[in-house]
Amino acid sequence: MSVIPNRSMPRVLVPTALLLVAACGGTEADAKAKGEAAPPAPTAVSAENLTVVRLEKISSGPALSGSLAAEREATVRAQLSGPVLSTHADQGSRVGAGTLLARIDDRTVRDQFLGARSGVTTAQSAADIAARELSRSEKLAEAGAIAERDLESARRSNLAAQSQLDDAKARLTLAQKQLDDAQVRAPFAGVVSVRSVSAGDVVQPGAALFTVIDPRSMRLEANVPASQLSAIRIGAPVTFSVTGYPGKAFTGKVTRINPSADPSTGQVRIVASIPNERNALVSGLFAEGRAQSESREAPVVGANAVDVRGVRPWVLRLKGGRAEKVEVELGLKDDATEKYEVLKGVMTGDTLLLGAAQGITPGTAVRVSVPNDRAVTKN
Repeated sequence: MSVIPNRSMPRVLVPTALLLVAACGGTEADAKAKGEAAPPAPTAVSAENLTVVRLEKISSGPALSGSLAAEREATVRAQLSGPVLSTHADQGSRVGAGTLLARIDDRTVRDQFLGARSGVTTAQSAADIAARELSRSEKLAEAGAIAERDLESARRSNLAAQSQLDDAKARLTLAQKQLDDAQVRAPFAGVVSVRSVSAGDVVQPGAALFTVIDPRSMRLEANVPASQLSAIRIGAPVTFSVTGYPGKAFTGKVTRINPSADPSTGQVRIVASIPNERNALVSGLFAEGRAQSESREAPVVGANAVDVRGVRPWVLRLKGGRAEKVEVELGLKDDATEKYEVLKGVMTGDTLLLGAAQGITPGTAVRVSVPNDRAVTKN
């Protein structure tokens, strides 16, 4: 039996193959041919609108502001009256302990000193004679050569002579001190910050002559809101910046906390000790900073990358070339640097969107533009 070829078979198979190709090979050209819309182009984002979660040290604590003062400061005052003969230091002069600062006319006290010294010599001679007389009387009394009343008289004379000697020595000590006070000396090593007297001035006891400070240690006298007092403790680290030293940070420790708050301002005064071995800081400068209550190393992100307006804070993360909304759990906030500690949601190395880029709809493809008209897709 002969087989008659089926000439209609190719007519059936060709349309079927075309349908399979159309179903499996969708291209942009095919989409246009079919009238379908092309996929949207990625949204361009500049590098300035990106930040990376980093592992950094973050601290928290109340802000403070105040002024610097010398931890050790002394006002040298006149101890006797008279004209100032000469001064030997000026403002800014570095002095050692005992350095001569000024001389006050000592002619009057010097005469008193010479008289007191002469009085000691006379009293010492009288005391020696009385002592020898008492010794002789005691020996005669033992031999029965003098009456008991003569021995008692010798004892009283010796006691009176010793008392007069003690009084003369006290007068000499006082005169010596007054004579020494005519030479005004620095109480400790430091720098003269104020000179209030000049040669020719007549001073009275108690008049301020010089102010000497020790610049090796300064103190920060600052005010803290009473509501944040619980976050401060003795020994807590203090970081601050000082007028005149832009971009430079200084550190110290809280040494004193005032036990009462100012009723008019609600502020509590604290004092922090500041090492100043290089004498970089000077008294009177204004300082701003904060006392650290907590400090640790953790994943940190800038506050401008976190949206905290909703029920839970969230960030917009760039992952796989697309924007992704991620809820996060925040820890410490560093008000000084405006950064947050991130406890959950993102990790170190994640890239987050900032500013206007946070308005991108989650799931949108993102392309990061870079300088020199180049563009890359962030993965």
